Amino acid sequence: MINVTLNNGVEMPILGFGVFQVGAEETEQAVSDALAAGYRSIDTAAAYENEEAVGAAIAKSGIPREELFITTKLWVQDPGEDNTHKAFDASLAKLGLDYVDLYLIHQPFGDYYAEWRAMEKIYADGRARAIGVSNFAADRLLDLIINNKVVPAVNQIETHPFKQNAEYQEILTAEGVQIEAWGPFAEGKNGLFTNPILAEIGAAHGKSVAQVVLRAAIERGVVVIPKSVNPDRMAQNIDVFDFELTEDEMARVAALDTGETQFFEHTNPDMVRWLSGRRV
Repeated sequence: MINVTLNNGVEMPILGFGVFQVGAEETEQAVSDALAAGYRSIDTAAAYENEEAVGAAIAKSGIPREELFITTKLWVQDPGEDNTHKAFDASLAKLGLDYVDLYLIHQPFGDYYAEWRAMEKIYADGRARAIGVSNFAADRLLDLIINNKVVPAVNQIETHPFKQNAEYQEILTAEGVQIEAWGPFAEGKNGLFTNPILAEIGAAHGKSVAQVVLRAAIERGVVVIPKSVNPDRMAQNIDVFDFELTEDEMARVAALDTGETQFFEHTNPDMVRWLSGRRV
């Protein structure tokens, strides 16, 4: 496994396992299978409603806590720092842990300045080894950085072959923020798994399209958290450290970038209303 070093010196695996949209009843087995396959970084969130199942799998794994990297996320809260502390305590209890390795603001909505101040306290107390954000566009991220003490360690954003965020990654790197991809496979949209360019590159290395997608992101320094409930695919997704893409192959992957979301825009007024109004 390759690690990236965050802006506070904490090391984070460049490839982890995500549990977004994995039902609570499936999550414990999926995380157990992922840990057995060699994953040590697990990404969940309060909004996924499967933190307890993640915690159960961790507890049963027997893997020393210091060998794991656990991420969870804070959903949009009612105003005030106290609500963030309560939400963090609830997540920690569900996970059955004394601390998390990374705690993220899930959405750039609501009173996220108060959330960040509370998270800075959580970080200072050592209950989160690193704090960061998710889904923050450049303007909101820079505003947060400029007007607060702690620079987010990570920004987890939609990143895949059709939306590679290369220019934004340069900004993040300049600010000391690690880019992390959610939806690295674009959930198979836009014909990703049958894309002829990715398939041709994969054939040249004896690898699948999924492995090419993950390898290309890793070579760009993007942290990836692919999701699967299939143990064979989990094993395949983590088997991406025995080959490298050529400059030409990386250029061909880069040419797939349209810059367009395969999901939704956070600037869409209806989406802002929905995300801001939802509580977990």
